[in-house]
Amino acid sequence: MGHQFFNIFQRCSPLDGVNRVIERLTDFLSGILSSEEKQKEVSLGIYGPPNAGKSTLANYMSRDLTGEEMTDVSEVPHETRQVERKERAVLEAEDRELEMNLLDMPGISTNVDFQDFTDHGIEEDEAKDRAKEATKGIVEAINYLENVDACLVIFDSTEDPYTQVNVTIVGNLEAKDIPILVLANKTDKEEADPDRVRDAFPQYPVVEISAKEGTNIDKLYDEIFDHLHD
Repeated sequence: MGHQFFNIFQRCSPLDGVNRVIERLTDFLSGILSSEEKQKEVSLGIYGPPNAGKSTLANYMSRDLTGEEMTDVSEVPHETRQVERKERAVLEAEDRELEMNLLDMPGISTNVDFQDFTDHGIEEDEAKDRAKEATKGIVEAINYLENVDACLVIFDSTEDPYTQVNVTIVGNLEAKDIPILVLANKTDKEEADPDRVRDAFPQYPVVEISAKEGTNIDKLYDEIFDHLHD
């Protein structure tokens, strides 16, 4: 910083006058203050088991905040087999603003079988390749916990959320003190039961959403501000 101040004065001859020196100092100090006041980017990871709706939610949020989708969606499990990233997704509400890097994570599973893919009509060789890629993606998603500031953990509210996989996901996030919002997804379905998600993870705020229909996404944004943004 000392050298920068030196250069300011060095460029000013006595003929510039006091006013020009003050102007340059004001501009310099304003630059420092504005850089300090800039909103820190938040890396927001979207975690959950396969087919819980992670990519559907990621796409909805990305379209809403950036105008672009960020990943493919399919009924085939493990469609997302590597971390997908969308930078500079800006969330705004009244006088608040949050710039996020959205991270759509591969679905976390304790076992990936190539038959998960052949059951959906994919040829065996391709299915085996996909299974390998999915396994690598799970490892990448877990390693990425070192690079996320907060997480949305999304569960399918039509299924029992209290499984070994889901408890493992939440446990890993807890161990690293990463702020969490739990989402009970697929509330557009008749068999949805968000209270099961609430009962399984009572220690966390639970937001009921339909990522497919966009239901309660505005409420989700409010919760991100209130619980995941310092």
